[in-house]
Amino acid sequence: MSTQKNPIISIRNLTKSYQIGGPQEKYKRLTESITDSVLHPRKWLSSRTCTQETFFALRDVSFDVYPGEVIGIIGRNGAGKSTLLKILSGITYPTGGEIELYGRVGSLLEVGTGFHPELTGRENIYFNGSILGMTRREIEDKFDEITKFAGVEEFLDTPVKRYSSGMAVRLGFAVAAHLDPEILLVDEVLAVGDAGFQKKCLGKMGEVAKEGRTVLFVSHNMSAITTMCKRVILIDKGELLEDGTSDEVVSHYLNTSLGTYGKTEWKDIDTAPGINGFKLISVEILNENRSPIKLVDIEKPVIVRIGYKTLIPNLKFRIAILFYCGATCAFISVEPTESVRKHNGLYYSEVTIYKNIFSERNYAINISVFSSAGAKIRFCHVENAIIFQTYDKMTGNSARGDYVQTMDGILQPKLPWITKYINGD
Repeated sequence: MSTQKNPIISIRNLTKSYQIGGPQEKYKRLTESITDSVLHPRKWLSSRTCTQETFFALRDVSFDVYPGEVIGIIGRNGAGKSTLLKILSGITYPTGGEIELYGRVGSLLEVGTGFHPELTGRENIYFNGSILGMTRREIEDKFDEITKFAGVEEFLDTPVKRYSSGMAVRLGFAVAAHLDPEILLVDEVLAVGDAGFQKKCLGKMGEVAKEGRTVLFVSHNMSAITTMCKRVILIDKGELLEDGTSDEVVSHYLNTSLGTYGKTEWKDIDTAPGINGFKLISVEILNENRSPIKLVDIEKPVIVRIGYKTLIPNLKFRIAILFYCGATCAFISVEPTESVRKHNGLYYSEVTIYKNIFSERNYAINISVFSSAGAKIRFCHVENAIIFQTYDKMTGNSARGDYVQTMDGILQPKLPWITKYINGD
């Protein structure tokens, strides 16, 4: 967070409400309304007094933003994130509260905002740039840079209505990002572009921040949020729930939205999963320093720790961990041998997953405890014991190297490649 004392954005008790409901009847002529009021006064009065309900898109939101900060804004769909950015950009007005902005604002809130479908890409750069406050001279000076960033040089003289959604968002972001605003507002632009474009967007927002300008970044991509933003704001049902470091706020959001994220504990031994003298106590994800985590950097190893209690001595079993991505099993890790736990009491077992195995996905872990040698006994089986999310920092050190396009697949192992020259003709 910037150490400067004066905020570039100051928001106090910001509220935005809408009226929903009310009478839903067909339009009538004046003579029909007068006749209804005379012949059926009770019915007419009840239709006039139908109550409306107030919906708060934002309610008493207050925070300050300092120059050079890159702030992530997260929350569920309908939480009020986009409404906040629309108010800051002047698209809509608040119902109450105060906003102080110090600097020119550039925004990319929707794909192709301000584009005219019948105009060409070239014409829309000038048109959209003018809407965003750029002078013609500014646009001309940065025209080549904008088109190169967007990657649409060969389609500049094609009407935008023939562009794909990805091409339109690339061009829209390129214009907004090269506005050189003091404040840049970005809403879910990464939901449309491919991996290469996402990397360019993140890089550009990083450049904007290094130049001392400010970015407010709304996204459901927690990997991008944690990579880009040191500070994150969580909004839910129009209210600001949390404002803090990215790791803390994202972890809280993932916990509240998905529940068993990163760690699950069963504190009541009587209700804990398990039978036949076995009780599962906890399942958690740890980093290489054995500190709890909820977001997994795919370039680093990760540890799954299972805590359990044996209620009787000499229990013999093995533990299997099943990693699922959706309904598909990505892989299974099983203890090599069935071990005897001689003493009753608390134990934990760990398995290390090497770096550069996972792809960027949400994974769920199932736990199975059983004996398959001799008497076949099942001690425990828990589905979706924990859920965790992985992310790739795009440093070039993962399995993708410097390849920035989408990588399909549940796993993304980094494997050795060798190329040899044999001989010439």
